[in-house]
Order: sequence, then structure tokens, then C-alpha cells
Amino acid sequence: MNHAATIFVGVMLTFASAWLGLVFLPYLQLGNIEPVAIEGSSDTYPKPLGGLAAQGRGVYVAGGCVYCHTQQIRPEGFGADIERGWGPRRTVARDYMYDRPHLFGTNRTGPDLANIGARQPSSKWHHLHLYNPRITSPGSVMPSFRYLYEKRKITGEPSKLALELPEEWKPAAGYEIVPTAEARALVAYLQALDHTTPLKEAETP
Repeated sequence: MNHAATIFVGVMLTFASAWLGLVFLPYLQLGNIEPVAIEGSSDTYPKPLGGLAAQGRGVYVAGGCVYCHTQQIRPEGFGADIERGWGPRRTVARDYMYDRPHLFGTNRTGPDLANIGARQPSSKWHHLHLYNPRITSPGSVMPSFRYLYEKRKITGEPSKLALELPEEWKPAAGYEIVPTAEARALVAYLQALDHTTPLKEAETP
């Protein structure tokens, strides 16, 4: 007997049920998420990235940071993210409502960065870490992003943007290391990563 029609219908039903479960139903649940008012403030959370931070997101993606860092804090009972100090609460769908594409990450060779802007607000720290991660994090296996920095001869006054490097990493006398526009944008993006605003849906049931 020819069962081609039955097989075809079965395959279509399988694809349809997968689409309903993985695309349509999540969209119904999450597609209408809106920013919420921050208690005790006239501000709302979250806000879309703008300016330098938005440009820095592109540098983050181009640099492959997503391959070694996640941006998702797991709930208690599913890992030690909160105990490690990576964030005060688990991340939820609202945290990502303006992200296109989402940068959840696939591997944690390095720590989660969902709240790195809150944990490490210093731009000086970020620039040193990007220039040579071993300066700020001895033993780190993170590659250097030195190509985002420019070594140039000092003419007149040193640049206010020049890195304050430890003695062993300083360039030759008369030279300085200055962040490029891409480095400044990337640091602005990292400083903007802050999902610490309390949300009711993130509370442990």
C-alpha cells in the first residue's frame, strides 16, 4: 500500500507542533513585554542602548566575546551564578527585550557578563583588562585585545585617554597606549550591562 499521504501528513503535523511549541506559544507569552516603572523613580527598565554603547555591542559581537562569555544569570538551584556575585537575581525575558540578536552565549570560559557594568564600573579597569587581561586578572586565559589600542609617540602633553599601565607593560619612553574608537565603544557597552533592577517575575517563587 502507498502510505505517502499518511507520512506526509505526519511530517507536517510534527513540524507544525514543533513550530507551535517553540515559536508561536513563546511569542504569545513574551511578545507583549513592556518596560516597567522603577519603584521610587520616574524612570523605566529596561532601556534600549544608545550612542557609544550601541556601537560597542557591535564590537563585542565582532570580537567573538559571545563565544567565551554568557549574559544570563541562572536561578538558584541551577548553578552558583548568584553565589559567585554575578548578579543579585536571575535574568528574565524582560532583560532582553531590546536585544537583537540576543547574546546569551554558549560557553563560560570566562565569567558571565550580564551585570559586568554594575560589578566593574571603572572604564580604566576595562581598558587594562582588554589590553592585557593578565594585568587585572592574573592567570586569565582570555586573549589580549591589544589590536583595539594604538601605540603612538607623545607630542606635547600626554593624552588624557592613555592607559595607566604597570611598569612591565609600559611602552618605550616617549610613547603611550591610547584606546581606539572601537575600544571606547566596547567599554561603554560593557559598562551598560546592568540587569540588577529588581523585577517581580525574577523573584524566587
